Amino acid sequence: MDCYHLVGEDKLARTLAEEVLRVGTDFDGTDRSPMRNAEARVTLGVTAAREGDLEEALIMGARALEGDRQSVPSLIMTSRELAAEMRRLYAAEPAAQDHLNRLRTLAGGEARFPAAVTEHLLGVVVNWPSAWPDR
Repeated sequence: MDCYHLVGEDKLARTLAEEVLRVGTDFDGTDRSPMRNAEARVTLGVTAAREGDLEEALIMGARALEGDRQSVPSLIMTSRELAAEMRRLYAAEPAAQDHLNRLRTLAGGEARFPAAVTEHLLGVVVNWPSAWPDR
């Protein structure tokens, strides 16, 4: 699914993402596979953005960031393509800027990677603390 949206095969990427969500969601709406479902929602966000549907892209991007995440680095990495599409297609839209700021906050606030790592993963400039947090 991820590779298809990366190479621009949006129809196939969307179909696979919808299948991942179908299989990975319980009858009551609970995510059985939270990280895989988050990645599927990012894919749906990317395809929606490319189709000109900013509202759906924002909904899917926000839903991908909700809930318990087991791997913030993975989520940031998979969100890179959605962030790129938001910047490319909707740079002047305040809602798109809000989503990008939320990604920056997630990367800087929870993960606290060194700047070079986050810039590589997310593809945006993030203000970082100068050192790793004490653990």
